[in-house]
Amino acid sequence: FGLMAKSQPTSIWRGLDRKAMAVAEFTFRQQRKRLSTWVVMGVGLLAMTVLTMFYVDAMSRSYEAIDQDGDSFDSDADGYPDGQERMLGTDLYSSFDHPGLFDPPVAPDDPSVWVNEDDIDWDNLAEGSYGVDDDGDCNVEGRTTSQKDANRNGVACDLVVTSSLFGEPIVNSDGYVDEDPDDEAYAKEASHRAFVLAIGKFGFVFLLGIFVPLFMATGLIRDEMTSGTMHFMLAKPIARSEVFLYRILGFLGLAWPYMVGMIAAVATVTGLVGPGDGFYRFSDLGVWFAVLLASLFAVLVYSMLFCLLGVMWKHGIVLALPFAAWELGMILTTLGAPDAAILRFSVIGWAMNVVDAGAAMAWTDTGLLVATGMWGGGYGGPLEGAEALNTFASNTGLGLAPLPTMLLSLGVLLFQAAGCWLLGGALFKSKEID
Repeated sequence: FGLMAKSQPTSIWRGLDRKAMAVAEFTFRQQRKRLSTWVVMGVGLLAMTVLTMFYVDAMSRSYEAIDQDGDSFDSDADGYPDGQERMLGTDLYSSFDHPGLFDPPVAPDDPSVWVNEDDIDWDNLAEGSYGVDDDGDCNVEGRTTSQKDANRNGVACDLVVTSSLFGEPIVNSDGYVDEDPDDEAYAKEASHRAFVLAIGKFGFVFLLGIFVPLFMATGLIRDEMTSGTMHFMLAKPIARSEVFLYRILGFLGLAWPYMVGMIAAVATVTGLVGPGDGFYRFSDLGVWFAVLLASLFAVLVYSMLFCLLGVMWKHGIVLALPFAAWELGMILTTLGAPDAAILRFSVIGWAMNVVDAGAAMAWTDTGLLVATGMWGGGYGGPLEGAEALNTFASNTGLGLAPLPTMLLSLGVLLFQAAGCWLLGGALFKSKEID
C-alpha cells in the first residue's frame, strides 16, 4: 500500500501533463491546418523577401566616387590637379607656377588619382585619435607645426572624432587628413549596417512580432469559447489558466520556428552579400542573435497580451489594433529618443533595447562610423549611407552597459508575459462558455 501511495500522485501528475501537452499539440495542429495561418506567414515571407532584394541590389550597385576635398580640380587651369600642386609646393592659383617647370619636369597626374585618395583607417578606428595622412598633403613643406597639429592633441597630421549618434558629430582634423574617403566602401558598410538594424527592428521585432500574434493568437481562447469546442478541453482535469498557457505554447510551437527560419535566412543572405574581405560577415552574428532574442520574446509577450484581449471581448482584435498603433509610436520614439521614460510602458521599447545592446557589443565602432560619415570630409556633406545609419543606430537608452541592458530588458519582457498570462488566466476563469 505504501508503494501504491507513492506512485499514485506521480501517475496523476503525469496524466495531467500528458493532457496539458495534448492541448498544446491540438493547438499546433489546429493552427497549422488553417488557411489564415499560411496567409499571414506567406505575407511576412513576401515582405522580408522584397526588402532583402532591395538590399542585394544596393550591395551590387556601384557608387559614384565624389571628390570630397576638391583636390582633383585644376584651379589655375595649368593641367595639374590641385592636390599634386599642393604636394609639390607650387602655387595652386597661378598657371605660371606648376611642376612642369621643374628640372626635370613632372608629368601631370590624372585627376582620378586625387579622388578617394585619403581613405579612413578603418582597421585602427577607435575613440579619440585615429587616421593617417594617406596622400601626404597634410605633412607638406611650408605648413607650420601648429598647422600640422590644428586639433591640439599633440599628434601631427591626424584626425580626432568623438562618437555622436545624436546631434552634430565632433570631428577635429589637422587639415587634409581623411578628407576624401572611399565613397563606395563607406556607403556599402553604412548601408549594410543600416539595413540589418532596420529590418531587424521594424521587420522582425515589430512587424512580424506584432502581426503574427495579432492574427493567430487573438482567437486562441475566444474562438473555442464561441464555437463550443472549449467544453471538450475543460472536460479534462486542467485549470483554465493552464489551458490558456498551453494554447499559447501550441501557437509558439509554430510561430517561433517561423521567426527563427526567417531571421536565419536573411542573416545568411546579408552575411554572404555584405561588404567584407571574408566569405561571410561573422561580425554580424551578435546583432542577428540579439534580433532573434528580441523577436522571440516580443512574439511571446504579444501572443499572451492579444490572447488576453480575446478573452476579454469577443472582438479582441479591435482592442489589439490601438495597442499595435501605440507600439508603432513607441518604436518611432526609440529612433530619436531611446532614453524617453514613456518607452518603459511599452513592449517594443524593451525589445529595442535588446537589439541596440547586441549591436553595441558586435559593432563597437558604429558611433565613430556615423560621426565620420556625417562629417563627410568637411566639404562634400554627409557620405552616402551615413544618414540612414544615423537614423537606425541608437544607444541602449538605459544608461547601462550593453550586457546588463540586454539581461534587464529580457527580464522585463518575461515579467510582462507572465503578467499577461496570470491576468488572462484569471479572466478566463470568470468567463462563461457559450
